[in-house]
Amino acid sequence: MKIVILERNSVGTDVSMDAIMALGDVTAYENTSTPEEVVERVKDADIIIANKSPLNENTLSEAHNVKLICEFATGFDNVDISYCRKRNIKVSNVVDYSTDAVAQHTFALLFYVLEKLKHYDEYVKGGEYASQTKFSNFDLPFCEIAGKTWGIIGMGNIGQKVAKIAKAFGCRVIFHSITGKSKVSEYEQVDFEELLAKSDILSLHCPLSDLSRGLINSESLSKMKKTAVLINVARGAIVNDADLAEALNNNIIAAAGLDVTGTEPMRNENPLSKIMDSNRLIITPHLGWASTEARNRCVSETVKNIKAFQEGTGRNYVWV
Repeated sequence: MKIVILERNSVGTDVSMDAIMALGDVTAYENTSTPEEVVERVKDADIIIANKSPLNENTLSEAHNVKLICEFATGFDNVDISYCRKRNIKVSNVVDYSTDAVAQHTFALLFYVLEKLKHYDEYVKGGEYASQTKFSNFDLPFCEIAGKTWGIIGMGNIGQKVAKIAKAFGCRVIFHSITGKSKVSEYEQVDFEELLAKSDILSLHCPLSDLSRGLINSESLSKMKKTAVLINVARGAIVNDADLAEALNNNIIAAAGLDVTGTEPMRNENPLSKIMDSNRLIITPHLGWASTEARNRCVSETVKNIKAFQEGTGRNYVWV
């Protein structure tokens, strides 16, 4: 089978592709940036491996041989599932490979802004600590998360991992199911309005869909506590970037930690890029999922998906 990897670098050049190379005639591209490149590169492919490249009728119409699309990811919003179903193109994703990494990064973002770590690190390294007479300094107050309410949108594997850790820290955990179909019973499920009103920390772990796109906007932000911290490690488009920037600039909420933004890479004209106060806002370049262990798991799970397809059993199909 002819296998085309459209975005080999999306899992890092330090991660080996040897196991995939052994599965067929493999062509790997470092990155694929435009729909036109997709069309040209997949036209003879039996299997496509992608991450963010658009795979839809426009880009797949000339790919007459394609039978399987594998995502180097859990999310598959770059794929037109309805079109793939019509053509009987199977789509496999990678499940639960980055749960530990994303949960860990959720707390890294929180503590960075909550405890004003940039400020205190610079206070010490800039010589101010050495020049003072007292043993400590706490000019920017911070709070404990024990006893606080941690709200979650998206109670899948990552959301449940975050909830477990938050509970271990002494938080009360509540969550909102956008679809209303969650079967999780370990934590209190509330409606969206209650979630916004009660959350001291609100973290996003839901997929991007028509239900979640733009969910966090000026209206919803205005219903949050002024002391609240928003963490988004899900998809950038769930949050309206301009509305969040306005909320931070006007002290509508206290702080935000983002691993994702509306466009990736984030554009210079994004108003969030103008907020230089790292005590209020930290932004990382969509790396929460990308621990060394997680990236290696992503590739090894993709190998299993391809082998299962080749053997006729199938694995991790997002539609059947």
